[in-house]
Amino acid sequence: MLEEIIIAGFGGQGVMLAGQLLVRACMLEDLEVSWIPSYGPEMRGGTANCSVVISDEAIGSPVVSEPSTVLAMNLPSVEKYLPLVKKGGLFIYNSTLVETIPQREDLEIVAVGANQVADELGNARAANMVMLGAFLAKRPLVGPTRIMESLGAILPPHRQNLLPLNEKALIRGTELASSL
Repeated sequence: MLEEIIIAGFGGQGVMLAGQLLVRACMLEDLEVSWIPSYGPEMRGGTANCSVVISDEAIGSPVVSEPSTVLAMNLPSVEKYLPLVKKGGLFIYNSTLVETIPQREDLEIVAVGANQVADELGNARAANMVMLGAFLAKRPLVGPTRIMESLGAILPPHRQNLLPLNEKALIRGTELASSL
């Protein structure tokens, strides 16, 4: 098994955190992982993406040039990464922020209203967890419990109160993508 993933969006959308959580959760399952962040020159609002490679064997290269999966949080990410996904791959996009439906006949394309769901749950910043939940529904490499265990380990004490919200967002994303 080899999964090469790009998670992309604007800075401040939790792209890096989603990648880190996925990597930590997979490490708990004794999978081989790599994570490479990439930031635009701006702080918030600039581009941000990370490459995650997950395998049950040693990883030859952490560089992802032809991802098997992309999680696109915004329109610029859709435009940049849709053409790069390998044939037969998975493309999950945030349909709250992307009005144009991405088109490719050779991919599984999943629309998730991540920001809408996060807003309904009471915190727009949980959109990354909705997207991560959708990914886990389509590629169950780890369970939501492992993601939440990883989040609990990295959140500082004064942010532990956000765990229930993030768990709801993760589960809601999983439910949405499972129904598609």
